[in-house]
Amino acid sequence: MTKNNPQQGKRAAVVINPMKSPDEHFQATITELCINAGWDEPLWLETTQEDPGRGQAAEALEAGVDVVIAGGGDGTIRAVAEVLAGQDTPMGLLPLGTGNLLARNLGIDIEDPAKAVLGVLEGAESKIDVIVAVLDHGAKELTFLVAAGLGYDAAIMSNTMEGLKDRVGWLAYVESGIRNLRGEPVTAHISMDGKSETHHKVRGVMVGNCGKVMGGLEIFQGAVPTDGILDLMTFSPQQKFGWLGVVAGVLGRGKSRAVRSLAGKRAEITLSSPQEFQIDGDPVGLVSHLLVSVDPLALTIKMSASSEKKSESEVSGRQSHTSPQLLLSSEN
Repeated sequence: MTKNNPQQGKRAAVVINPMKSPDEHFQATITELCINAGWDEPLWLETTQEDPGRGQAAEALEAGVDVVIAGGGDGTIRAVAEVLAGQDTPMGLLPLGTGNLLARNLGIDIEDPAKAVLGVLEGAESKIDVIVAVLDHGAKELTFLVAAGLGYDAAIMSNTMEGLKDRVGWLAYVESGIRNLRGEPVTAHISMDGKSETHHKVRGVMVGNCGKVMGGLEIFQGAVPTDGILDLMTFSPQQKFGWLGVVAGVLGRGKSRAVRSLAGKRAEITLSSPQEFQIDGDPVGLVSHLLVSVDPLALTIKMSASSEKKSESEVSGRQSHTSPQLLLSSEN
């Protein structure tokens, strides 16, 4: 006997940060959505301060669910993705944070949680790259999906005031950015796919899997999380108005010597002194050595067809990279 509803008997797990839940009836709302879509009642797993999602994602896999929906900010989504990378079970996104960086890059609805969940339940599967970061010669290994940063941008994340973030959202990062403009530059030795360069008076190094960051700003022009390529950018503001040169370099697509970009599959970064480090917007601490590499198409995402088509259109516009390339000119 065949099923009239292809979704019948399927079950989702929802790994959710309870602090990000829109209201006290949210679980009931999501449960009703699942049932109305022909799915079973979802497995509801709340994160804790001690476990931001890894243990819950592992529990969901053990339960044999058909999809794991990560509900919360970018930290929750990253924690769930660390467990699901390399697995057959797909991940769905329920963006409830301030940045919602991966959701923005994939074209997933960030305004309507119910619509985002419905997109998972009724959507199709696709795969994206995962970036693996090894800190300080193996002291710690982490996974990220959107972008990581050493120096200035990490200092912004570390010093953003939570109360202000709750009131004005991502604009709180702008305020932190202004406060952290002053800082000591460092020397960065960078090797991309075996080709080494030295960058002097660097205030920041960013590594990206996706193009867009806070506020929808496209830092890495044309970068998409399905090309098997990681993008790297250094910021070296020159003299008094140096940050204007950085802005021009980012927004003007290579018209400033204050910004330098590379692309490849594996990068090693050594700094002359430890700097703040962040991954997908979460502060990690001080780091002086970083090894990053691409795990191509390691994570399966389940999302609406409209989101998938948007991602595919962006991929078609991406230039293929087979070796490290200088994308923006600069002086060492």
